[in-house]
Amino acid sequence: MSAALADTTTPWAPFEPPHPRSLPAVIALVRAMMEGEGNLLGLLPAEAYRMPIGPLGWSRRSTIIVNRPDLVRHVLADPEGIFPKSDLMVEALDPLIGDSIFVSSGDTWRRQRAMIDPALTMMRVNRAFPAMEAGVAATETTLAQARAPFSLDLMMSHLTADIICRTVFSTSLESQVAHEVFDAFTDFERSVAQVEIRRLILDRAWTRIPQKQHVLDACALIRGHLGALLDTHLAAGADFDDICAAVIAARDLEGRAFTREELIDQLGVLFLAGHETSASALTWVFFILATQPALVARLRAEVQAVCGDGPVTFEHTRKLPFIRNIFRETLRLYPPITFLPRVANVATSLDGYRVKRGALVMVAPWVLHRHQSYWRNPHLFDPDRFDREAEMTAGAYIPFGIGPRVCAGAAFAQVEAVLLVARLFRRFDVHVAAPGSVRPAARLTTRPVGQIMVTVTPAR
Repeated sequence: MSAALADTTTPWAPFEPPHPRSLPAVIALVRAMMEGEGNLLGLLPAEAYRMPIGPLGWSRRSTIIVNRPDLVRHVLADPEGIFPKSDLMVEALDPLIGDSIFVSSGDTWRRQRAMIDPALTMMRVNRAFPAMEAGVAATETTLAQARAPFSLDLMMSHLTADIICRTVFSTSLESQVAHEVFDAFTDFERSVAQVEIRRLILDRAWTRIPQKQHVLDACALIRGHLGALLDTHLAAGADFDDICAAVIAARDLEGRAFTREELIDQLGVLFLAGHETSASALTWVFFILATQPALVARLRAEVQAVCGDGPVTFEHTRKLPFIRNIFRETLRLYPPITFLPRVANVATSLDGYRVKRGALVMVAPWVLHRHQSYWRNPHLFDPDRFDREAEMTAGAYIPFGIGPRVCAGAAFAQVEAVLLVARLFRRFDVHVAAPGSVRPAARLTTRPVGQIMVTVTPAR
């Protein structure tokens, strides 16, 4: 399906992109078990999109979904320290990123955050923008030569990994390495024990779950590539001025640096969070635009009005509100981190709702962003809704999290997305091979069930 029309008057109306059909709780559980894809979206019952807080079906350890915005903020801010990241998530990610800032809690997290904060200032978008420009320029060259169908998912993974690699390590990412990281992370995400629905339902809290050997092998491959990038910096001493160098130089209050393994842990978080989540969101952006030519006509008209035939500059990215709203609406319907699971380490209550010790307390951006109480026509793709402030419910939109652990790369991701969409759709039409077969899956991130195959042609 072509993603281009020159006529900006082409009629367009909000539409409903693919999502699982909501079913009663028992039927949803049976569906998820029978499909056997580890797709956690299949577990979500219809009631989840209506309740403020309540049980998420039946499970041995008790699983609760929290949708009320004030309770969501309380759980994620966790002022009393009783809702750490879930044991399932921590154990699943340990072979990949260890006890890093993404999964650690308490004093360990505070030490790591204090050490890493100075490095995160280097992700300021004005400093990172040249890396974004270089990455998208390389992709433009590749697409101009593309003739055969290719994987949209892989392209976005390669592009965003290249950009974050330039930002963190001051070097581009070799194509073969990008392919290997994409394949390894896909294998990891599909097979990691956290997404085994049987374990979610039947295991007790804090049950140790052994990981499959091929999952461990995938983690080792990714860590090996990160280690090779790190070693170029360790060998060069102080010759670099980038995020990697800043993390290497970081010291805690006692003067201790990160060990090499800890550096791989922390840099792994920055690398994977900086490219995998962006790749997930941009895959959905490009898929949606490829099926909605009138949206592309509007965004092209906006780019022409703001940028003319010249380059898309950093200043321009702030003046393209329609493209920004397309990205925001895509993040609403396909948040890269589908679930933010926490575990209650003591028995407690949330505004009178009893929570057992060991219960999974699930904050689900996917559900919150589609909740019937907070959104008008919640399943419809409508980027203009972000211009209608009266429709917005405070705290019901959290694609980057909320509270002290909010994503430090939010501004980076938004500028990156606006630049990529503006430049690539100005030059190319995107054609999806089988748009009707595309379905979302939620494992660690929100991805299509199968890779989306596309072709590109010069924009008409």
